[in-house]
Order: sequence, then structure tokens, then C-alpha cells
Amino acid sequence: MKSFTAFILLMFLVFSCETEFKPASFKIISLESNYDADISLNYNKAFGNNDLAKIINSNIENTIIKSVNPEIENQNLKSILDEFNTEYLDFKTQFPDETDPKWELYIETEKTYQSDEIISIAISTYEFKGGAHGNDKIKFLNLNAKSGDVIENNQLVNDSVALKKIAKSYFIKDLESQDADLKMEDYFYGNPFQLPENIGYSEDGLIMLYNTYEIASYAQGYTEFVIPFEEVNSIIGFN
Repeated sequence: MKSFTAFILLMFLVFSCETEFKPASFKIISLESNYDADISLNYNKAFGNNDLAKIINSNIENTIIKSVNPEIENQNLKSILDEFNTEYLDFKTQFPDETDPKWELYIETEKTYQSDEIISIAISTYEFKGGAHGNDKIKFLNLNAKSGDVIENNQLVNDSVALKKIAKSYFIKDLESQDADLKMEDYFYGNPFQLPENIGYSEDGLIMLYNTYEIASYAQGYTEFVIPFEEVNSIIGFN
């Protein structure tokens, strides 16, 4: 009887170990080649749990591709770099006397937060194709840490009205800390306060990030601030 009980206990422990959730781990991967344009890509790639890693990596790669060109379908990371370089070579052929600097495409990701429930990754892209300045933007990708599925902004909180009220107060504080003369009316192009398109997690709290042109002119650049977790713990959907 004792041996049978011990066997059952052993099987329970083995089963528990096999079913225990194993979070994905990440490494920075670089894609480089001898391009004519200045091109670099450094991004987070998930390893470990194979099925989970595949879903996470697919969502990371798709988001990077869409950040470069929202109209691209059925492409991989290397193909978008090759395509950018080909476009640059075609431009040089059509305009051989053009003296603008080399075209540039820089893509970089940063894992800003990871828990047993959520993974936040910031995807930064910079693109220069001549002219007065390049275009840069940051996209937050939030993923379910257990399934790898994308978490949309409306799933991050269970009370968007409360979040908007809290975010507005922190937005005003951020402006005042930069310049006492800055007013919220100088942003949003005359419209009421709006939440940003990009919200992500960090160790300090919720990151609220407005890209260039989203609420202000290019000269004002990014607008970014953090709402501490203690301010939003009651309304966030993930920890």
C-alpha cells in the first residue's frame, strides 16, 4: 500500500513538472548584410517553450514588418530589408546626380516588461529617404505571456474612462515639468485630450507614448510619460 501511494505521489510530481508554465526567454538577434543603403535590424527573439516562442516571434516579426510598411503582406524580415535596399538602388539609377546622403533604415526592439501575464516590447523604426529629415516612430507590442497572442489597448484596462482621466492629469504634469508655458491646448490640434495609440508596460508603470505628429509638430518630437502602477492597479487587466 505504501509503495502504491508513493507511486501515485511520484506520478503527480512528474505531471506537475511537465505541465508547469515555462515563460519564454529572449535573445537579441541581428540581421545584417552588405547593403548599399545603411540598414540594420536588432530585435528580440523568443526561445524556450517552442509553441509559445513560435507565436511570440510571429507576432513580433509581423509587427516589425507592418511598422516599416503597413501594406506589405506575406513577407519576412529579411525581405523587407532587401526591398528597401532595392528601392534605394532604383532611386540612384533614376537620379544619378542626386547628392542626398545614403538612405537609412534602422529597426530595434526593446523588451520593456515581462511577467507571467504580459510581455511588452517597444519596436523603434527610423527611415530616411532623403529630404530634410527622416521619419521615426515607436510601436508598443503587448503580448499574452502564456499564449503569445497580441493584447490590444482596449484589453489592457477594464475602465478606459478612468484611465483617460488619470492619463490626462499625468500628461499635464509632464508638460509643466518641461516648461511652465506649455499648455495642453498646444497639443491635440484643438481637440480634447486623447489616449495615445501606444501604451506599454515598464517596471515603473504604464508607459503612455505619443509618436511624432500624433499630437504635435515634428519639432516637439515624442511625448512620453509613465503612470505608476499604484495609480492604475484597480483598472489594469494584467500584472
